[in-house]
Amino acid sequence: MARSDLSALVAEAARPLPDPDDPGFARAFDAFGDRKVVLLGEASHGTSEFYRARAAITRRLVEQHGFNIVAVEADWPDAAAVDRYVRHREGPGPDQRPFERFPTWMWRNTDVAAFVETLRAWNAARAPAARCGFYGLDLYNLHGSIALVLDYLEDVDPQAAAEARERYGCIAPWSRQPADYGAAVVSELYEKCEAAVVEQCRELLSRRLDYARLDDGDAFLDAAQAARLVAAAERYYRVMYYGGADSWNLRDTHMFETLVHLLEARGPEAKAVVWAHNSHIGDARRTDMGVMRDELNIGQLCRERFGAQAALIGFGTNSGTVAAADNWDGDMRVKTVVPSRPDSWERACHDAGARGPGERFMLNFVDGAADLRDEAVELRLERFIGVIYRPQTELASHYALADLPRQFDAFVWFDETEAVTPLSYEHAPRGPVPDTYPFGV
Repeated sequence: MARSDLSALVAEAARPLPDPDDPGFARAFDAFGDRKVVLLGEASHGTSEFYRARAAITRRLVEQHGFNIVAVEADWPDAAAVDRYVRHREGPGPDQRPFERFPTWMWRNTDVAAFVETLRAWNAARAPAARCGFYGLDLYNLHGSIALVLDYLEDVDPQAAAEARERYGCIAPWSRQPADYGAAVVSELYEKCEAAVVEQCRELLSRRLDYARLDDGDAFLDAAQAARLVAAAERYYRVMYYGGADSWNLRDTHMFETLVHLLEARGPEAKAVVWAHNSHIGDARRTDMGVMRDELNIGQLCRERFGAQAALIGFGTNSGTVAAADNWDGDMRVKTVVPSRPDSWERACHDAGARGPGERFMLNFVDGAADLRDEAVELRLERFIGVIYRPQTELASHYALADLPRQFDAFVWFDETEAVTPLSYEHAPRGPVPDTYPFGV
């Protein structure tokens, strides 16, 4: 299909949107309020408009449609510190400040801070069981997860804590630099810890009923999920050195299973909003991730598990600035986003905006943009910017083929966007905040 024809289809199907701070923005997503799971993406990990939009949509889903889980592409122990704050939970904080790991700006930024304050205020007027929680899905924080399990067991079962320390002893030396564990295993410098960490997870879960009687259930959920994370992380860092799709699939499967555990823990009426990158929440089967590389993701698994009760909503932009690094573990920089390629979905959206919908709009491929889904059958390039952005090699580094109308149920467009503003530990967000604020401790 010619570019002009596609942009015309997009323009015809697009629904203009106001700024995310306008109440009318979030109301446009009421059509997804009856879903069990709503997954909200982002085309980069460092764009303010994506965070602000997800925050506005999530507030609407929580306040008007009964959603009680916000699950994000972050590690469980770090998010648990935020969850204690937003749900006014008692108990000790983590042994390290949350979100210290690279990329700190991904969750330690002014847009997330503002959302956290809003969620805390909303929860304050509700009974504990009715409050909306904030949870992490990812598996990178191995050290924090081990500490969380041990701290919990020290409180409820000191003998079990001693046994857990013994089991975790084989992987503990690598807990702060877990990638080194994978290198050691591959080079046969150290035996696998799989059996020990899996056994610890099983032991903890087998005593679920005994331990749950000792608290409100939240502390056990934290510890149990941390134990699952340690077991999954051990496998992840072991297989990542072999390459291929295994490490990606293990990570996304862990995130999906964590989401399922959360839904089960919050009861049959539980409903979840997920915040993750487009590469995780769009259906992998509709991109060359799945077609060419045998990779799956959360979006695919949610469609397979929940069917029409899952909504996959992607986000995109044409130009502006983004917070990103040059290399892994590098410093954050505010980088200029190169205008989208002529053969991309982003360019079709950019050209469509000039035809009438404007700089912000939504494409609802379930309702209103079905014709676009039926007629735009060709794979086209889609841009993916993570925590690293390399404009000089953008085609090879950041574009992949995708069937956008089938990858997502809806797509939100911002023509020009700005980088997030990171928070430092020395500077709390604007306005008065308690000393317990999770980003300011």
